[in-house]
Amino acid sequence: MSCGGSIMMEKTALDCSEAWPRGAPSEAQLTAATGSNGAEDSAADRPAWDSKIQYVLAQVGFSVGLGNVWRFPYLCHQNGGGAFMLLYIFLLLIVGVPLFFMELAAGQSIRQGSIGVWKHISPKLEGIGYSSCVVCFYVALYYNVIIAWSLFYLGNSFQYPLPWHHCPTDITINDTVKECSISSPTSYFWFRKALNITNSIEESGEFNSIMTGCLLAAWAIVSLAMIKGIKSSARVMYFSSVFPYVVLFIFLIRGLLLDGAMDGITYMFYPRLEIWGNVQVWRQAATQVFFALGLGYGSVIAYSSYNPVQNNCHRDALMVSCINFMTSVLASLVVFVVLGFRAKTIALGCVSKNIGLLNLKAANESHQPWWPHFNMTDPSSVSIPEYREWYSQYSSSVGLNITDCNLEDEMNKGVEGTGLAFIAFTEVMALFPGSPFWSSLFFLMLLNLGLSTMFGTMQGILTPLMDNFNFLGRHRTLLTVSSCALGFLIGLLFTQRSGNYFVTMFDDYSATLPLVIVVIFETISVAWVYGTDRFLDDIEIMLKWRPPVVYKYLWKYVCLLAMVGLLAASLLRMIFKGPTYTAWNQQTASEMTLEYPGWALAMIISLIVFASLPVPIGYIRSVLKTRGTRDTPSPEGAGHEMHRELYTKCNSTDQLESNSHHAPSQEDEGHHRINFLPVGNEQYQLLPQQEDEEEEEQDTGV
Repeated sequence: MSCGGSIMMEKTALDCSEAWPRGAPSEAQLTAATGSNGAEDSAADRPAWDSKIQYVLAQVGFSVGLGNVWRFPYLCHQNGGGAFMLLYIFLLLIVGVPLFFMELAAGQSIRQGSIGVWKHISPKLEGIGYSSCVVCFYVALYYNVIIAWSLFYLGNSFQYPLPWHHCPTDITINDTVKECSISSPTSYFWFRKALNITNSIEESGEFNSIMTGCLLAAWAIVSLAMIKGIKSSARVMYFSSVFPYVVLFIFLIRGLLLDGAMDGITYMFYPRLEIWGNVQVWRQAATQVFFALGLGYGSVIAYSSYNPVQNNCHRDALMVSCINFMTSVLASLVVFVVLGFRAKTIALGCVSKNIGLLNLKAANESHQPWWPHFNMTDPSSVSIPEYREWYSQYSSSVGLNITDCNLEDEMNKGVEGTGLAFIAFTEVMALFPGSPFWSSLFFLMLLNLGLSTMFGTMQGILTPLMDNFNFLGRHRTLLTVSSCALGFLIGLLFTQRSGNYFVTMFDDYSATLPLVIVVIFETISVAWVYGTDRFLDDIEIMLKWRPPVVYKYLWKYVCLLAMVGLLAASLLRMIFKGPTYTAWNQQTASEMTLEYPGWALAMIISLIVFASLPVPIGYIRSVLKTRGTRDTPSPEGAGHEMHRELYTKCNSTDQLESNSHHAPSQEDEGHHRINFLPVGNEQYQLLPQQEDEEEEEQDTGV
């Protein structure tokens, strides 16, 4: 294999048969990759990126997603700030980059989607590609729901004041809605107006008609953008991949001008090194590296399979990984300056409220020795440290209704995922002057982040299917529209009133374990089945220089052990902690942690098993097929020859004699080009035999 796919040989392998095709796309091995129906897929007819920038934007757009904005900052927030970043960088370098490089090289070398790549290495491994497709479909189902939520909030941003700025009034009692007054305007708008959520997953409720319409619009956007493959989606990438960076920089500049911004940044970067001794922190960092780069989905392989001939995939791996990490840091800066402003606003509001209570006490009571020395007539002039110093001395004397106002406590109330985007950020943006503008900008950014990742996810489904099934390859438009329509119909599960709980279920359990299993088998197939030395040989042919030998040991040992460790840690956590979810209780207007009911646990197990099952099924199917081929005698009576020589040596004289008797016909040129690895001065020719036997020899033996 080589990084550039169809690479012309420096010294073309000589031919010694009259059917020898001209030109050689690869030197490393046979690259005749046929679909499951035996249809031939010429590399010359494969779509390609119009430019390198198009490809880079596609890879960056896929890997940089919503997780960079709301997952990475939360992990930094909860796990030691700067210490977590150092741990993340360490795991990114020794696990993330090597595995990302491996997928790029495999895709560009074989020029197939995930199914074709692993089937090419060994037919016993074709199930890996199908597992990737299943997981991609899982992710696409709930990811597009998040895009639908972003569309809903974007549509509600064009009004002033923003609808989540104040609590609505209950006209029946002419008072503020109780659920809103107990919680907050942003929480009420999210849980009641947007989701109209039930109290648990067991209460399904009716369909949310507005969200159903938004989901339909989201799938329509994806379908239209991908209807012509990478040619149409790549044009959209120019905007969807670049625009989020513009918005992040605008928010960073605006956020740095806010009161409390530096408090947030200090909290973010202050290292707490003791967290390195916590196994769960290592698990969370490894999981974030794993998902940040999009490993195992097949999308990285699909995008790289469209690369031009002379592409430096090693540089791409380093560049995309670096951009991904820097984007996470940039998003974290934005999040922490906003959270710092929010925390300081809440803390100052706490000080103002308590001073108001003290003023009431002063009006009804005589002078007390614990009376504050600061100016109580102007609460805005009292700083948080000044108030806390007074409170620390006299807290036991002032009564229970006077509370502490701790800025760090507010910062410690970390929020992640939808809570960060749709509650914490919306709360802050409502405080900005010109709040509709900032809200529109933010949700337009979320929309583009989601779409660019969604394009890559769908490409991880469509490319392998079109490569492996010739009929689907000829009907790209029908396949794309049908896939999106099916995704919308199944996605109606998430537009029920209880739909948010199913989104959480899919996000937590449907992808994590199956993807880790997929990447473990990917690593085994390259490092132990195909062989790291052969793999590096192929990359050297493309790059004209050999990647550092450290990759050999990272692939064979470090990455494999890290993935097995992550799988074990995830399984143990699931078994001992038990699957739980966070529900919203309408009566108490608060969140609570609940255990999944029995049928939901069965659903979680089914999702994991269904996504992982193609791997063993593919292996068993290949073994049975191989045995059937060996037990069935060929028409020529050669069935007793269990292990025939595939190759026979030939030399330049044979080649000349062969060429003098036969000129390649147009039909010959239309067939797959079969290529060989030159060994010394000897050349090799493939002897004719049955297709199944040829596939058996290609199997490098799991």
